[in-house]
Formats: sequence, structure tokens, C-alpha cells
Amino acid sequence: MKSKREVQSSVKDESLISKRRNQMIQGAVALFKQKGFHRTTTREIAKEAGFSIGTLYEYIRTKEDVLYLVCDSIYEEVQERLTALPTQAGTLDGLKTAIRHYYLLIDEMQDEFMVMYQESKSLPKDALQYVLKKELEMVAIFEDILQACRKSSELQLSEDAVKLAAHHIVVQGQMWSFRRWGLHRDLTIEQFINQQTTFFLQGIQGNGGKA
Repeated sequence: MKSKREVQSSVKDESLISKRRNQMIQGAVALFKQKGFHRTTTREIAKEAGFSIGTLYEYIRTKEDVLYLVCDSIYEEVQERLTALPTQAGTLDGLKTAIRHYYLLIDEMQDEFMVMYQESKSLPKDALQYVLKKELEMVAIFEDILQACRKSSELQLSEDAVKLAAHHIVVQGQMWSFRRWGLHRDLTIEQFINQQTTFFLQGIQGNGGKA
């Protein structure tokens, strides 16, 4: 696993660092969504977060650091939520539960997901590589769940189909964020989850995971 990218801080109190950076993330997401990453200044982020520009620079060094923290917070939350689920390994109920929790998280963090996909290209190379690695780790969570269902014969899938199906689950859920302008007029999040899960299972069960 790629080691976590360090964001330098002159403050040593870890709880205070976490608190201030969470405030920055919330302020930055609102601004990046409204103005975009490049048109937003660090002074505006500090103001939105509720402290001075001097305080901001005690916890980060660049505006790109803030964008990285936004992206990393998403993956940390996904990892925490999905690994804490009750064990139902190798069952369709377990798969459905994981999908539901992941999609509910996307609903809670719609703006964060939107900002991540619109602005992550602005990250420096090392930070972008880390973020892309974390994206693949998120996909791997669903690969493991699908693989367990395959081994228990709950799903008839080839090895290649497992990998593609895992990507499909992840992107299918993120659609709730970047297509919300159209989806939210017609569907609640529960309806979205139920219909997308049905579409997904019908698709992979209907052809045995074979093209």
C-alpha cells in the first residue's frame, strides 16, 4: 500500500490539526464547488473556515494541500464505513449491504465527490498518484466482496468480470453526485440504491458474468 502523503504543519497537537483541517475541508468544498479550484484563494478558504490566513498556513503549505485533504477525507470515510460493516462474506445480502452503505455515503458527501472528480487533476503529481491509488483500493473492497460471492457460488462470475463489476459498482454510485442535477428530480436516494442494485444484479446474473 502506498504510504500516506504527508501534509506539513507547524502545529504538533494532532487533535487540533484534525479539527482545523476538517474546517478547511468544509470551507474549501463549498468554494471549489462554487468557483472552482483555480479561482479560489487560500484567503477565501481561511475566511470560509472561520479563521485567519495566518492560522491556515499553520496547518497546510499550499492550496493544493487543501484539495488533497478533500480527496483523502473521502477515501478515509469510505474505508472506515465499509470495513466496519457486519460480516456477511460470500452472500448477496452482504454485497447489497456494502453497496447501500457506499451509496448512502456518496449521498452524504455529494459535494466532496463532485469536487474530487472536477478538480483532482490540479493536484501535484505525487498527490494525484496517491489519490488514484486510494481510488483503486476503494474498488478493491468491492472486488473482495464479489470474489467471496463468486467462491460461495452466490454469483457466477469470471475473474475478469469480478474486476469490471467492482469498478461498475463504484462509478454507478458516484453517478448520484455528478448526475444529481437530473437524478434528484425523479429519485430519492433509497429509490436510486434499490434500482441501481437491481440493475447491477440482473446484469451480472443474467449472463453469468460472460460477455
